[in-house]
Amino acid sequence: MTATDRPMRVLALESSCDETACAIVEGCTVLSSVVASQVEVHARFGGVVPELASRHHLDALAPVLRGAVEQAGLRFDELGESLDALAVTDCPGLVGALLVGVQAARGLALATGLPLHGVHHMEGHLFSTLLRRADQGGAEAHELPEHLAVLVSGGHTELVLVRGLGDYTLLGATRDDAAGEAFDKVAKLLGLRYPGGPIIDRLAAEGDPEAVAFPRAMMNKKGNLEFSFAGLKTAVATHIERVGQPDSRQALADVCASFQAAVVDVLVAKACAARRLHDCARIHVVGGVAANRGLRAAFEAAAAREGFTFATAPLAYCGDNAAMIAAAGAARHRRGWLRAVELSSSTSLDDPILAAAAGVGTGATP
Repeated sequence: MTATDRPMRVLALESSCDETACAIVEGCTVLSSVVASQVEVHARFGGVVPELASRHHLDALAPVLRGAVEQAGLRFDELGESLDALAVTDCPGLVGALLVGVQAARGLALATGLPLHGVHHMEGHLFSTLLRRADQGGAEAHELPEHLAVLVSGGHTELVLVRGLGDYTLLGATRDDAAGEAFDKVAKLLGLRYPGGPIIDRLAAEGDPEAVAFPRAMMNKKGNLEFSFAGLKTAVATHIERVGQPDSRQALADVCASFQAAVVDVLVAKACAARRLHDCARIHVVGGVAANRGLRAAFEAAAAREGFTFATAPLAYCGDNAAMIAAAGAARHRRGWLRAVELSSSTSLDDPILAAAAGVGTGATP
């Protein structure tokens, strides 16, 4: 395979956690995107139960795949001729959940004769800022620009220096709870439903972010780009033990606003420090927590203040979806960089194996 300017048409599957998703893209233009959420399944447990997630992926996969193919106006018996390649999330994630998508993708590859690209879930999120619907028009971008990525989700909080496809350097990550995980745990402490992030975001808009002086962890050492949110969660628990559960909507909104402000302040401060340290002109915020309105507004304000370019994913593609996986697969296929599927629960985005598969440092022609 050789590089080409033609957008690649790729079908992808995503099942790394609790969303079963399938999408078809041309480059970064989304022809179809179908997501089956398991929120109601896991809500009564206050978090994702891995065994239940795997079982529900098995039930949802066929309808989701069928829906994506039909939405794109394609036929199953012509996929081998209609598509250029397939892609699937193979790391990181819940092993049982990943296995459902991976095995289905392998079956599709066998049936269609199409090449199958393994895609790192967080690499998919990097492409989410480039996604667009077919009806939006305009020039298409299908190459990652150089930028600092702020990857924030239920399982990840990372700062990644992105120099191009497959060329990623992890600058800092959380040492305990991820930002999204902290949102869900604090929501549970406050008696709110799972997932708690969107609920806290809505309530925070009504509250006073200075009502409660919650801590900003790991902010006192210059050049420290690591995160920690477990202590903030404990601070909220301590506050509730001391003063009791909020006894009014306003009191609840004040706690939510104060907690969210603490998370946002740390994320923005660390990202801006990393940007200055590495002389980056762009910051992209991606992942499920990128849908948080307070976080978006804070980064927009920082961009205006410091003069950098800020981008984030469309709301429809902040959470887990297969369109971002397909876009990453399309970019790799366009370059002729095929990474075989290697299922793993914890592979880092800057793992040398991923870089080698992309031809970085190997002398491969981009």
